[in-house]
Amino acid sequence: MHLNFFFFLLLGNIRKLWFSKLIMKTFIVGISGVTNGGKTTLAKNLQKHLPNCSVISQDDFFKPESEIETDKNGFLQYDVLEALNMEKMMSTISCWMESARRSVVSTDRESAEEIPILIIEGFLLFNYKPLDTIWNRSYFLTIPYEECKRRRSTRVYEPPDSPGYFDGHVWPMYLKHRQEMQDIPWEVVYLDGTKSEEDLFLQVYEDLIQELAKQKCLQLTA
Repeated sequence: MHLNFFFFLLLGNIRKLWFSKLIMKTFIVGISGVTNGGKTTLAKNLQKHLPNCSVISQDDFFKPESEIETDKNGFLQYDVLEALNMEKMMSTISCWMESARRSVVSTDRESAEEIPILIIEGFLLFNYKPLDTIWNRSYFLTIPYEECKRRRSTRVYEPPDSPGYFDGHVWPMYLKHRQEMQDIPWEVVYLDGTKSEEDLFLQVYEDLIQELAKQKCLQLTA
């Protein structure tokens, strides 16, 4: 009887150890930065080359135009957190994390060795406190004023930018939000958005591969 008890106790410990190897941490990447800096393009390029990788775009969580406030100059206040349904975005992130962890348990050990990766891209990620502790790696794309204005003028928005909108709202909000980032406690890698798509991709891809390798080593020794 005592032998059976200790046998089942040992078996239970072995099962716990095995499941602990399967239930891996997720790896969450933030790509933020100035409007038209190349965030979406970079995120999509990374998704194509990183295994087990998903992308969530902050732009998908804008509130309807009817709920967007206007300032004293009549400019729609799109470049602020209040223009976004951040609660819905947080719920989407939580659902992804839960699904990623469940999928590890249901797959074989070889495929479970790939850490589930989530890339979140958007213009206002690092200024939202509930996301502060989520990032494994953070990137911020910058481009000069003139280049940003030029790129913005080539894009079609709905609703379209009104005359003076870039100088009266978009750029001032970018400068304000970037200034707020001076106080964040974690490392942010700043990227030159004037570089080619290929150069930006290679820079971030190589950095992520190194960071993922470090995390895998930590999990193996955990």
